[in-house]
Amino acid sequence: MVFKDKIGIEGIVLKKPSEIYKVLSETISVNKARLSFVQMMFLGMLAGMFIGFGAIYAMIVMSGVEPFGIKKLLGGIVFSVGLMMIVIAGAELFTGNVLMTFGVLTKKISFKALVRNWFWVYVFNFLGSIILAWLLLKTYLWGNATSLNEFGATILSIGSSKATLSFSQAFFRGMLCNILVNAAVIVSTASEQVVGKILGILFVISAFVASGFEHSVANMFFLPAAMFVKHAVSPDIASNFANLSWVNSLKNILSVTIGNIVGPIVFIVLPYYFTYLRKH
Repeated sequence: MVFKDKIGIEGIVLKKPSEIYKVLSETISVNKARLSFVQMMFLGMLAGMFIGFGAIYAMIVMSGVEPFGIKKLLGGIVFSVGLMMIVIAGAELFTGNVLMTFGVLTKKISFKALVRNWFWVYVFNFLGSIILAWLLLKTYLWGNATSLNEFGATILSIGSSKATLSFSQAFFRGMLCNILVNAAVIVSTASEQVVGKILGILFVISAFVASGFEHSVANMFFLPAAMFVKHAVSPDIASNFANLSWVNSLKNILSVTIGNIVGPIVFIVLPYYFTYLRKH
């Protein structure tokens, strides 16, 4: 069913693409640029924790599952709950806020306002993620100092695999990841109903997780969680993860962050800006 300004598909009302990018540049970007420090602090911390909860859910579901494809699919599906909470409950996610670049290109917000938002949201995403990682450590759901269960082994395995990535591997995986994350935000913006937002996020986010791409805010949880567990277990267990260190963790997060910025700007923001927002 087609309306004058909206497209309805089986009861779900969708904005047209031209409307989506207008909303992103003129409304969403402006509102984010106007957030106070306190708002960015709380909403940034919540987003970091929400992504972390999705990561915990994914690791639990993936632990001990075979075959490989089914394991990745299940992990991707349940991980998406993190972005669902951010979009529907409301929180500030650094990777999604790359779309604020639309507001800069259309001169609705200043570059200074963009950098301010990115900086503080990034800082508080990191803080929220680390807090959740520490809280998870204290639950001992991962096992104990002398014995890891499957969940604990998954935490260390994922952290170790991320810590071993080279700059180029982390960068390009970060690019591909945030193309999909930003696509998920765009798809969720298209819908005015909760069910439409959930479905849009579910399938797009599960694609990035199942594909093995790298998300900086997720890694702000995965890597500290792995480091906390590593330091809590016996030296015999920890020695199996020698490459897992704070230095390698920070290198990964920085490399992925750069990719998370470059990917969507080049392959999402600029193409759609020139298609729908630039005055011809």
